[in-house]
Amino acid sequence: MSDSDCVVRFEGVRKSFGSTTVLDGLDLRIERGENVAILGVSGTGKSVLLKLIIGLLRPDEGEIFLWGQPTSSLSDSEMAPLRRRLGMVFQSGALFDSVSVFENLAFPLREIGGVSEERLRAIVAERLEWVGLTGTADQMPSELSGGMRKRVALARTLMVDPELILYDEPTTGLDPLTGRRVSTLIQELDRKLESTSIVVTHDMACARTVAGRWCYLSQGRVIADGSVREVLASRAEEVREFLADFDPARGPVGMIQGQEGP
Repeated sequence: MSDSDCVVRFEGVRKSFGSTTVLDGLDLRIERGENVAILGVSGTGKSVLLKLIIGLLRPDEGEIFLWGQPTSSLSDSEMAPLRRRLGMVFQSGALFDSVSVFENLAFPLREIGGVSEERLRAIVAERLEWVGLTGTADQMPSELSGGMRKRVALARTLMVDPELILYDEPTTGLDPLTGRRVSTLIQELDRKLESTSIVVTHDMACARTVAGRWCYLSQGRVIADGSVREVLASRAEEVREFLADFDPARGPVGMIQGQEGP
C-alpha cells in the first residue's frame, strides 16, 4: 500500500523508564482498515505503545507517524487535530461516575463545541443503539453491569466518529461470556464503520474475534507479525509458549461456549 494508506507508523522507537527499556527500536506499520491485536506477556510495552500513539508519552528515540505526519515533537495544541481523528477505549472504561450515561457520551462533543442540544441528543441515542444500550441514557454508571460500562465507554469513543480506535484490554474484568459479547460488538462496529483498530489484549478469544492481524511484542520489538495462522506457525519459542493453549478453531482450550452474557 502507499503511504497515503498508512495510519500509524513506528520507526526505530525507543522508550525507557529509568533503567528499564520498554520499547527498543520498535518498527511497526498499520494500514487503513486493518484490525490489529497487540499480544505479549505483561510488561512488554503494549499499553505504552497506545499511549505513544495518542501522545500521552513521547519516544526517547525514533519517530511515530499518524496519517503520515511525524508527531514526536508536536505540542499538545498541534496534536489536537490528530487526536480528534482517533479514539481510545481505556481498560477501566474511564467513565465519569458522577454524571449520567448521557452526559458521559455528550462530553467529547461538548468539548469540541458547535453541536446543538437537539443534534447532541440524536447522536447519543444513535451511539447507544449501536452498542445495544437504547434506553440507558438517564442511568448512572454505578447502575450498570461491568459489560454495560464497557459498552458505554465504547459508545463515548464513537461519538467523534474516529478513524482509528485504540482498545486497551477491552475484556479485562469481564466473565467469559460477557467478554465474548464485547469482542463481537467490537468486530461488528469495525465492519460497520470500516475503521482501523488496534487492540491490546491478553484475551486470545478476543484477539481471534476482533483482529485479522496479530503482532507479538517481546523485549521491545515485534517478533511475530501476520495473520492468525502465520503467528501460530511462528518458530519463536516465546510465541509458541504464549499460544500453547490456543485452539484456532475454538479459542483458548476450555473456553466456555454458549449464549452471550449481558
